[in-house]
Amino acid sequence: MPSGAGEVDSAFASPGGPWIPVSPRLATARRIVLALTCLAAIVAVALLRLTPVPAWFTVALAVAVIVVTAWAWWLIGRRVASYGYAEREGDLLVVSGILTRRLVIVPYGRMQMVDLRAGPIDRALGIATVQLHTAAATTDATIPGLPPEVAVAVRDRLAARGEQRSAGL
Repeated sequence: MPSGAGEVDSAFASPGGPWIPVSPRLATARRIVLALTCLAAIVAVALLRLTPVPAWFTVALAVAVIVVTAWAWWLIGRRVASYGYAEREGDLLVVSGILTRRLVIVPYGRMQMVDLRAGPIDRALGIATVQLHTAAATTDATIPGLPPEVAVAVRDRLAARGEQRSAGL
């Protein structure tokens, strides 16, 4: 391990306990989107057979789509497992990322809005996303893949803490 690598990893350690993970159903939701995208790509490759494109090209393209899909399938699991969050007294911490780790710390007093959303696949799988908005767009924090009851509780806690902190301004 290169000098300093352990120090960098410790910068992403959870403050005072384990990170609260997101639901593994988030991986299922993302894999459904991937499968639909792969299906569309395979249909597009199949339609190439109706053109005078050489057969070897369409076979190579189909294999490439399948290889990329398999790699993305595996990567989705790792990516979802990298998400975690922690609520502290004065701020929210959200960590994510595999190759490039990201730790976002949002002070409750800086929050302007807490957003709760779920698309059709998310709703079908029973998950939602909580997103915090601040004045600075780069400090927005997103916690995807929460069960609805957890997402509502997190949203309500964060909104209440934000109101408490901003009331003193």
